[in-house]
Amino acid sequence: MKVTIEQTEKLLKGDQSFSQLGFALMLTRLRTLYVKQPSESTLKSCMGEINMYLEKYPVIMNADYAIIAKM
Repeated sequence: MKVTIEQTEKLLKGDQSFSQLGFALMLTRLRTLYVKQPSESTLKSCMGEINMYLEKYPVIMNADYAIIAKM
C-alpha cells in the first residue's frame, strides 16, 4: 500500500490512533515537522517516509491499513 499526497495530508493533520507504535511515533515526528513548515515539499518528503515505512513493514501494519485506506 502506498499513501497519496491527500492521504498524507490527512494523516499529518488528523489525530488518528494506530496500533503500531513505531508508525505512531513516526507520525508524531512528521506532524511536528509539518506544523513548523507546512509546505508542499515537506508534505512530499513526509509522504516518501510514510511510504518507505509501509513498504518495509507490511506485515505488522495490516491492522492499520484499514484506517489509512478510509482516508
